[in-house]
Amino acid sequence: MTQVSPDSAERPRSSGALDHLIYVLKANPVTLLAFVMFALIVISALFGPALVPYDPLQSDAANALQAPSAAHWFGTDSLGRDVFSRVIVATRLDLVISVAAVALSFVLGSVLGAVAGYWGGWIDVVLNRILDTIMAFPLFVLAMGIVAAMGNTIENIIYATAIINVPFYARLVRAEVNIRRGAGFALAARLSGNSDLRVLALHIFPNALPPMMVQVSLNLGWAILNAAGLSFIGLGVRPPTPEWGIMVAEGANFIVSGEWWLAVFPGLWLMFAVFTFNLLGDGLRDIVDPRKRT
Repeated sequence: MTQVSPDSAERPRSSGALDHLIYVLKANPVTLLAFVMFALIVISALFGPALVPYDPLQSDAANALQAPSAAHWFGTDSLGRDVFSRVIVATRLDLVISVAAVALSFVLGSVLGAVAGYWGGWIDVVLNRILDTIMAFPLFVLAMGIVAAMGNTIENIIYATAIINVPFYARLVRAEVNIRRGAGFALAARLSGNSDLRVLALHIFPNALPPMMVQVSLNLGWAILNAAGLSFIGLGVRPPTPEWGIMVAEGANFIVSGEWWLAVFPGLWLMFAVFTFNLLGDGLRDIVDPRKRT
């Protein structure tokens, strides 16, 4: 009779999901770098307001338009507000808008695309016509129209950004589900007594997640650019709230006179965030891909 040693019996079993995450990060240095950059953005969003050296809303006319220095790393704006503090504090708002908009579009697009791809018929036809209508407009112009009609509040910016992103997920999920609904594993699940809804949710949809994760990472960057673009033209977040698009718009008026830091530093942080989300795509795909877990 084989005996189990006390050490092996007490040794905790490592988490398969954690092991897979570590494996993905080790296998791709670019993914590891992307997650480090993403962690920096999240830390800035969570703890930035408590760590910045100055109040981002406090003006100081005596220190207006000061160049970057040891006291003000990114300089000061026309009202004497610390640009570094405003850039860091703005991370939370832009990240919330981006994540909330992408989450809404992901859920709605996944449900619509999965239903249309699995059952087809008139549901598929109607959905495609609706998506064609949405994508017939330039997406940023459509977002402008929605925000202008509903009002430029943060909630409406999120809704507008979510609406213009729904077609990406709906069409992607529809194609993936349509391809896999007749696959062997799906037929075996049905023959085992599973309902169509269970087969779709637990067997087919998880296999459609890898390409969707790439789309999620891209849409996170697009959502930030969309929110910043709306703020830049005056349809987004209202001043004096710190937001990257507003800061770039305000700083653009001072570039000619030499105060370059007002637009450059918010623009660089915006570029850093978009670049980070673009790099996350491959890593997120590998993490959720069931075939990578073997």
